[in-house]
Amino acid sequence: MGAHSARPAHSTGAAHPDRPAHAAPAYPAPAEGRDLREAAHAAQVRELTAAGVLEDPAWRAAFAAVPRHVFVPYFYTGRGAGHERLWGEDPDPAHRARWLRGVYTDAPLATRLRDGELVSSSSQPSLMAKMLEALDVRDGDNVLEIGAGTGYNAALLCHRLGDERVTTVDLDEEIAESARAHLARLGYRPTVIAGDGARGCPSRAPFDRVLVTCTLPLIPHAWLGQCRPGARILAPLSTGLIALRVRDADFAEGRFLHTAAYFVPLRGATASPTSPGDSYGLPYELVGNERFQFMLVLTAGALHPREALDLWRGEGRPGRERFGVTVSAEGQWSWLDDPQGPYVWPLGEPQRPLSPGGW
Repeated sequence: MGAHSARPAHSTGAAHPDRPAHAAPAYPAPAEGRDLREAAHAAQVRELTAAGVLEDPAWRAAFAAVPRHVFVPYFYTGRGAGHERLWGEDPDPAHRARWLRGVYTDAPLATRLRDGELVSSSSQPSLMAKMLEALDVRDGDNVLEIGAGTGYNAALLCHRLGDERVTTVDLDEEIAESARAHLARLGYRPTVIAGDGARGCPSRAPFDRVLVTCTLPLIPHAWLGQCRPGARILAPLSTGLIALRVRDADFAEGRFLHTAAYFVPLRGATASPTSPGDSYGLPYELVGNERFQFMLVLTAGALHPREALDLWRGEGRPGRERFGVTVSAEGQWSWLDDPQGPYVWPLGEPQRPLSPGGW
């Protein structure tokens, strides 16, 4: 994990002083419906706490204050060749019950489809909690979120830090507007911007933390110049979470967390496919091995899958936390154990042609 900020922690977890402790619900609902939603929300907070992902009282208070159902008024679930839409105002009580169970299940939810493709989702709450704790925010920090999504994550940040400390960006104007509306229903008013997150938000810089909720092929260099020295960037890369410490506008470095992370890919200026390509005859038991798949994706274009497998086995089947990333003015590299060691690979290399002979 990358180095933390040197600023002393003095987290309070208190709600923003200008906001009512209990804002009005997002939409009118019968008393029975409100009771069911409140009970489901409270149960999820208890489950996340019991699972050990809400150890920080400040984040526990945020999750308790911000109900997920306000940010997911509907979601899609697969059914056969198509998708079924479940929503909280469905006239069928059984459908409403399925919606509520889904919203308060610890799982990601598809919230926006376009031509059958997923373009936005509500992240798994336990993963959100892990990421927020790993972000290591301190009172007074300015946070840039890349990927507004439903607005749920931004609401948690607002509860913890205050609206004026939170900026969230989404490429899609419709998604940004929807997030803004969800946030306003609970009285949260961070800066919500429709724009290319890869370019950051220079008008709101400098930032102490950057939290990314979409998978990246590379770390956009623009973010470094918008961060204060010592800032922390937490971003999905390959199938993991890289925690970078920013030294200055030209350099950042850090390690992956052990946590697996799967997000919708970044869309915008730096977007590009990230794939290990064909498995080329890799042993069946490794095709589904999550640790090896992480390395395969991370080194795609730099190592042949057979080379990746030999190295992975030879180095004791390393997990994500043994890998890291360096970002500099000269380029970006991933590495195993030591950025100055023997195992260093360029990030973002195009997939080179592999001979079709398999093993």
